Amino acid sequence: MIQKLDENNLKEAAHWLAGRDNGLAHVLRQYGYPPLWSREPGFSTLVHIILEQQVSLASANAAFRRLQEHLGAVRPEGLLALDDEAMRAIGFSRQKMGYARHLAREVMAGRLRLPELSVLPDESVRATLKQLKGIGDWTADIYLSECLLRPDILPKGDIAMQEAFRVLNNLPARPVHEFFVEQTEHWRPWRSVGTRMLWHFYLCERGAGQGM
Repeated sequence: MIQKLDENNLKEAAHWLAGRDNGLAHVLRQYGYPPLWSREPGFSTLVHIILEQQVSLASANAAFRRLQEHLGAVRPEGLLALDDEAMRAIGFSRQKMGYARHLAREVMAGRLRLPELSVLPDESVRATLKQLKGIGDWTADIYLSECLLRPDILPKGDIAMQEAFRVLNNLPARPVHEFFVEQTEHWRPWRSVGTRMLWHFYLCERGAGQGM
């Protein structure tokens, strides 16, 4: 059976991690539990995550709100009906237009069945999503962690996570992913919770609260 994060095991895992990691213990003492940061799995959220690639969350959220204003429910057929001008006005770059349209076509053709991902192991989900144009490790990992609520995911290349880890561990620079993986082996099997604790620290330090 595939385990999922929920409000209860997130809190239990936060205490477990705080007992094994001084930096995360500081986060828990200073700012309390992180949010679950759960998102509805499916096409709409995956488009939203594509919009979040390499831009601020505020910018991506604004673009996604404009997309919802255009379409109401964000569905593949509605997205494919938008022309380039409309998508640019919403906030899609030329690259992200291509990514979102490719995703929509794959879903409409039945080549990608997003509901089926919920029963697949992490690596199979990652491999399936990464076959899509414009979906790499970070996008697949965020979908796994926040939509499918898998408990042991480290989103590769996540800047907020890396920056929080750098500050908490007094590092001179943000860690490369390979070093980060090595340094968080003791977080297994709750690396998704460790990630949320780092995001929580990052946002609270900047006065952003729970605004991811």
